[in-house]
Amino acid sequence: MSQDVATQVDESARATGDASTSRLTHAIATLTGFDDRTFVLRVVQPALVGMIDGTVSTLAPIFAAAISSSSHTALVVGIATALGAGVSMGFSEALSDTGEETGRGSAVVRGAITGGATAFGGVFHSLPFIIHNVHTALIVALVVVGIELFVISWVRYRFLHVPLRNSMVAVTGAGAVVVAIGVLIGGS
Repeated sequence: MSQDVATQVDESARATGDASTSRLTHAIATLTGFDDRTFVLRVVQPALVGMIDGTVSTLAPIFAAAISSSSHTALVVGIATALGAGVSMGFSEALSDTGEETGRGSAVVRGAITGGATAFGGVFHSLPFIIHNVHTALIVALVVVGIELFVISWVRYRFLHVPLRNSMVAVTGAGAVVVAIGVLIGGS
């Protein structure tokens, strides 16, 4: 990282009272061999896109399957949706930008990060449907989704400097809309 950019990042972090964010970003970036900005651009941003997509987009099919069928069906639909979305998002990210014009790095690496994070984000709230009782599984899945949405908001706060409250409102709002769609369709 150039000295000017590093100074701006440090001054910005101090001005907002968030020097620990700068240190955390810098420590992780150093471990990966990137400067802070490049780490956010090439690793955090593609992972965040994947986590958001994997967490939010898989909610409707999982909840619709759980409400209209059974826990087992929701588990199968959830895992299939998460893995399918991971492949789709991985290819979408890799094919959408070579990285040469934007400086976002290797298309293959970004695709792998986005695809992996998408699958990861979708699988976790599918796993509660291992529980045979669908009502219990739905409650556990909602708790897991809440944790996932908080983690996404925290990552946006820590690395992208989005106020945590604003991030929680936006991310939770999106998740609630998609859950409502799944519930409405599953209950029809």
